[in-house]
Amino acid sequence: MNKINKTPEAVKATANSSLKGNKKSKHASESVAQFIFLICAIVAILAVCSITIYMFIKGTESLKSVGIADLLFKTVWAPTATPPAYGIVYIILSSIAGTTLAILLGVPIGLLTAVFLTEIAGKKLAAVVQPAVELLAAIPSVIYGLLGLMLLNPLLYKLEKHVFANSTTHQYTGGANLLAAVLVLAIMILPTVINMSASAIRAVPMNLRATSLALGATKIQTIFKVVVPAAKSGIITGIVLGIGRALGEAMAINLVAGGSVNLPLPFNSVRFLTTQIVSEMSYADGVHRQVLFTVGLVLYIFIMIINLIITFMQKKGEKANG
Repeated sequence: MNKINKTPEAVKATANSSLKGNKKSKHASESVAQFIFLICAIVAILAVCSITIYMFIKGTESLKSVGIADLLFKTVWAPTATPPAYGIVYIILSSIAGTTLAILLGVPIGLLTAVFLTEIAGKKLAAVVQPAVELLAAIPSVIYGLLGLMLLNPLLYKLEKHVFANSTTHQYTGGANLLAAVLVLAIMILPTVINMSASAIRAVPMNLRATSLALGATKIQTIFKVVVPAAKSGIITGIVLGIGRALGEAMAINLVAGGSVNLPLPFNSVRFLTTQIVSEMSYADGVHRQVLFTVGLVLYIFIMIINLIITFMQKKGEKANG
């Protein structure tokens, strides 16, 4: 076979041609990727804007006929009465109280579980606990509601009878009350808080731990004074997602909270903003239906405010650390 001898100039020209071809191909693929990412971003922004505009349009229709003061500050909810009453202040307070108590109960448990999984438990034990946490996340909310209805409500009813044994005015709820809703919500937010917190803690560089231990800090001091503060951003994100799930939950709460519009006391049957919509939207009509959209708008505004507050706190913390 004859060998073709190429001059150095020919080899160089061939290499340059190949590099140019690779650069053009790479540039084209990057341009396509950037275009796809831009389209995805635009779709996400349009979706948020569309939802926001729709909720404000539909949610403000009832304000003309009912009035902001009557809607937000009256305590009576009787849409089928004559005349009807559409006060949702107890419903708003129930959502705030239930979500707040669930976060106060669930976040410490979730954070400590994440610390245990990442910093304390051995690999074998963590390999058992982690799948259990992931299984909690996979359970549908209606199952939590059914378990709460069958297991938690009877236990709380026994406690209720014991606490109000000598009361002549208490209206018994059969255990379907605010306390049951709080306990169910606290369990439901655990997987979100645990997984986000664990991921944030694992991302903390090992040299921070080593430096802290080298300076004489104990392992517990290192965890709570070095590792957890360093993972604060991811932990806060997990808390925000937990708040979102607690505020947006409907099916489980509808099964365990009783569904009555009352002042949110632990042993009172209550109704949240989400369960208010789920319970009555199927048969609501006219002003009643418009008010339910207003309830949805109030819930949407709550979630927006919480996200804005958390984002502000994160940016403030980053500036302080920077």
